[in-house]
Amino acid sequence: MEILKEILNRRSIRKFKNQEVSNEIVKQLLRAAMQAPSANNEQPWEFIVVNKKEILEKISEVHPYAKMAKEAAVAIIVCGDLKKEVSKGRWVQDCSAAIGYPNEDKRYEDRYKEERVHYNEW
Repeated sequence: MEILKEILNRRSIRKFKNQEVSNEIVKQLLRAAMQAPSANNEQPWEFIVVNKKEILEKISEVHPYAKMAKEAAVAIIVCGDLKKEVSKGRWVQDCSAAIGYPNEDKRYEDRYKEERVHYNEW
């Protein structure tokens, strides 16, 4: 199973190649992120795709845990929109992820929403 190999080999990366990340790959990542379950299916997330070098550099200056952003080609910032919150306080979990073995069958439902993707600002 190829995806399992990728999950097992995933590491925290702080150094990046000077190589462009295509819009297609960014969209695939966002599509996968939006497939995540959420409390009451409220999907309170918004995503800011940062691909401007000057903004990535500024993020690395102002955020103490994002020094590596200046070397990245793209950063995706996950935001919880409190206006979409139905289940109070659940947005934090909804904007996170969990992995496990499902004990039920669920059919695929495309949850990708272009209107929740913002480039370089929101």
